[in-house]
Amino acid sequence: MGSWKETGKQRQSSVSFIQNLLLAHWRSLLLLFVGVYLPLQVFELLAVKLWQYEAGFPWDLPILLAVHSTAQPQLDIVAVVLTKLGSFWTALPILSAIAVILWQQKRWRSLVYLVTTAIGSTVINRTAKELMHRVRPHLWESGAPEFDFAFPSGHAMTSMTLVVILLILTWATSWRWLVLVSGSLFIMLIAWTRLYLGVHFPSDILAGWMVAIAWTIGVSIIIKPNLTQATALGNQTQAETSLLPEESQ
Repeated sequence: MGSWKETGKQRQSSVSFIQNLLLAHWRSLLLLFVGVYLPLQVFELLAVKLWQYEAGFPWDLPILLAVHSTAQPQLDIVAVVLTKLGSFWTALPILSAIAVILWQQKRWRSLVYLVTTAIGSTVINRTAKELMHRVRPHLWESGAPEFDFAFPSGHAMTSMTLVVILLILTWATSWRWLVLVSGSLFIMLIAWTRLYLGVHFPSDILAGWMVAIAWTIGVSIIIKPNLTQATALGNQTQAETSLLPEESQ
């Protein structure tokens, strides 16, 4: 009887510990689930399906053809110009300028986060392209042809990575709403140019978004850019704040 009671207390203690842990860290767990796990699951489903069936997805061609049905000479020029904004070589000077600002402000966590995320996103994209070997669509002559592999879209990954980095770095300020709105429009605009130019399937775009979201948010959970820390003098805090507030233990 005594042993049974002791076992029951241990179980109750374990359940209580898990409950307290979940309550104390529910924000981080929710972010991990929504921002990392779910996007990775979507990317995995796309990659596995594409690996098994090289023909792709039944919704790829209809969407591409629907976008192409709006083609006009003026839009051709606009798409060719705008699509360059989503390239790595356009994002590089922007990220470099932000890195210099963070370095001058001695925001080392944020700087490490930016560099790690930007480099990692590029490496992941190139590696995934080489592994998947998906050929780009050739339904019409593109105004800005591409000759490497398609899956996942590098422009989609670059634009999403850039916007999420900016959103995380400005999370504690009022600028986050401007970044969120304008960044969302920017991401959709770049995606439209890739489809309009016929250099990507919609599934390439979706895969690029998903892996970029999972990577940028996953790294932020580990590095914790903008982490708030108390200083020794006057119990003041540094200028940086965390994407997630410090949670009670």
